[in-house]
Amino acid sequence: MSGSVYKVVELVGTSTESWEMAASAAIELASKSLRDLRVAEISQMDVQIKDGKIELYRTKLKVSFKYEGAS
Repeated sequence: MSGSVYKVVELVGTSTESWEMAASAAIELASKSLRDLRVAEISQMDVQIKDGKIELYRTKLKVSFKYEGAS
């Protein structure tokens, strides 16, 4: 049988600087334990607010990687 199977996991990255940095932090950390990451889709972005100012940017991602199950 030919073709590939991919697993999708949901991650939430955080940053005090930006949504982009939050996404980058999530991908960078996930790549240390998940192999062959393929695609990341942003599903939600939000912020935490304290004293009327943005304290933390949060980016929720759906990340796919090639599934290597038992044959």
